[in-house]
Amino acid sequence: MIVHFVGGPLAGLTRATTEDAWPGGWVSTEGAADWALYVPVHRDPVNGTVMAEVRATAPRRR
Repeated sequence: MIVHFVGGPLAGLTRATTEDAWPGGWVSTEGAADWALYVPVHRDPVNGTVMAEVRATAPRRR
């Protein structure tokens, strides 16, 4: 499954996952200052892609 991120710190990025139904969650990239909560807003059952939208951000503690 491919997840397309919309908005937030991961905007424009994609992520491949082995999960059949990606539930969303808190995601961050290496070295980023914030975490972002992404939730799936659209699933394409034909090709298995998901569009995930940011709902909240939180500072990443180091």
